[in-house]
Amino acid sequence: MRIAHDIPPVFDGRSRVLVLGSFPSVKSRGNFFYHHPQNRFWKVLAAVFGEDTPETVEEKKTLLLRHGVALWDVIAVCDVTGSSDASIRNAVPNDLGPILETARIGRVFTNGATAHALYRKFLAARVPLPETALPSTSPANAAWSLERLIEAWRPVAEAAKEQKR
Repeated sequence: MRIAHDIPPVFDGRSRVLVLGSFPSVKSRGNFFYHHPQNRFWKVLAAVFGEDTPETVEEKKTLLLRHGVALWDVIAVCDVTGSSDASIRNAVPNDLGPILETARIGRVFTNGATAHALYRKFLAARVPLPETALPSTSPANAAWSLERLIEAWRPVAEAAKEQKR
């Protein structure tokens, strides 16, 4: 089924790092990034910044912007079955121009192997910034405990602090 991304990016002029997922899950579409209650993204991000896990969309946006994190996905439109990243076909990438022109992004992070592969395929050549692939926060990545994910994601907080200097 051909689906268009329906969640706008979160960023402002103070954003210093960009975190990119692949494409919104069924639970996230029409809602907000990482809306599935078992996705560990918000727990991980809150932990690396030493904060409580945000609950509302507004709290999530505030957490991101307070720490200089921009958030979006690589893909704008694709054919996808359910929430399966493996089923993504005929992908059209998002235009990162508005984020990169507004914010002083110094580093890109991708959430999971699929986001990393899609970023490398569609966007990396046009974005001359260091990029780091992080383990997916998806519940499908059960091999990674919450504690391991938090440790692996610490570079996001470190990069955001470094870029603010």
